[in-house]
Amino acid sequence: MPGDLHTHSTFSDGSTPAAKLPWLARCAGMTHLAISDHDSIRSVRYAYANPVRDGVHLIPATELTAYDYAREHRVHILCFWPDDCAALENYSEMMSRRRYEAVYQSCQELEAICPQFRTEEALELARDSGTLYKAHVMRVLWQYGLSDGMYNQVYRSLFALRPVRGKILHTPRYETVDTILELIRACRGVAVLAHPSVYHSMELARELIAAGRLDGVEINHPRNTPEDQEELTRLAREHDLIVTGGTDYHGMNTNTPRPVGALFTPDEAIDRIAALARNRKQ
Repeated sequence: MPGDLHTHSTFSDGSTPAAKLPWLARCAGMTHLAISDHDSIRSVRYAYANPVRDGVHLIPATELTAYDYAREHRVHILCFWPDDCAALENYSEMMSRRRYEAVYQSCQELEAICPQFRTEEALELARDSGTLYKAHVMRVLWQYGLSDGMYNQVYRSLFALRPVRGKILHTPRYETVDTILELIRACRGVAVLAHPSVYHSMELARELIAAGRLDGVEINHPRNTPEDQEELTRLAREHDLIVTGGTDYHGMNTNTPRPVGALFTPDEAIDRIAALARNRKQ
C-alpha cells in the first residue's frame, strides 16, 4: 500500500483541486495519499471528511512553514494526522492573513509596473486557498505571455530573496522551528522534516534528530541531493526515524512537473505513522 505523502492542491499553491488528487493517486497505483498543503487546516479537514476517496486512503496532513533564524532559512515540516483543533486552526488563519497581506502588497506594486496584471485575477485563482500565493501571481503573468514559465527569470526578478532582492518581494513573518514543533505536539501530529536539501537544512536536521525532536525525515524527494539522502538514511537508521517520500506535487505550478506517485512512501512507514498517531491520541 504505497502512498505519495507530499502533494499540494488548490488549498495552497498547487493547480489541482483536492478532489482530483485521489483519482490521480489511484491511477499511479497508490493506496494512500497525503494532501499536505502549506500551513493549511483545509487539507487536514478534507482528509478527515473523506477518509477514502476513489479507493485511496487519505492521510490528514499539512506542511508547516518555520524559519531557522540562526541560519536565515525557511524550514518545512510535514505534520501527519494532526487533530482538527483550535491551535492548528488559529495558526492556519494567522498564516493565511500574513500571506495575504504580503502577496497583496506585491500585487499592488506589480499593477503599477505591469498594466496587463490585475490583482482580481490572482484572487480568483486563490479562491480555494483563502489566501494569496506567489504562484497565483505567476499564473496570471504566464497565461498572458508575460513570464517565461512559473519560476524562471521573471519570477526571480520579481520575488527572489538572494542574491538580489526581487522588485516586489514581500515576505510573511514565519514562526520559529521551536514554535512549529510545539504546535505539532499540541495537535498530537507526527513531525517529519521535509526535503532538507531544498532549504539547506541539513545542519538543522542533525540538531533536531540528535535532540529527538523529529519523528521522521523525508528522504525520497526529487530535490534532495544524493549526498544528503545518504546521510539522512544513516541518521534515520541510527535513530529509528520514519522515512517518508513524496513528489511534492504542485500540478502545473512548477518548473519540473512530476505526476502524483512518481515518488512514494512504502507500506512499513505508512503503518508506523498511523500507529504513532494512534498512540498519541489515546
